[in-house]
Amino acid sequence: MPRTSEQELKLQDLGPVASRDAQLADFAVSVTTFKEDADMAPILAPLPTHSCQCPHWGVLRAGRATVRYDDGREETIEPGDLYYMTPGHVPVFQAGTELIMFSPAEEMKATDEAIRAFLAGQDAQQI
Repeated sequence: MPRTSEQELKLQDLGPVASRDAQLADFAVSVTTFKEDADMAPILAPLPTHSCQCPHWGVLRAGRATVRYDDGREETIEPGDLYYMTPGHVPVFQAGTELIMFSPAEEMKATDEAIRAFLAGQDAQQI
């Protein structure tokens, strides 16, 4: 059985976000803290329908997230909530939000690439 613990994962401090990530079998696992408010719309804009197409399951430990879906739904996730985000979503995270998330690793690649490209652009703007 693949396993890990939060303490075993290397902390990646990306400025407004800190994350500990691993892959367990076919799933990407992340323990993420948003240090600032984060509207994911600009980050996800290059993706089809301008939204994340990867499903996510998890638990929100602190803070709050509002998730807008392509079909017009909007959901709020609060501390202690277990969640499932269907494909076609754009989350907005409140500063101080901490979550644990499980995502199919192959499907998560496009979202990860969009995040990396956005962060690289932010770094270039700061120079």
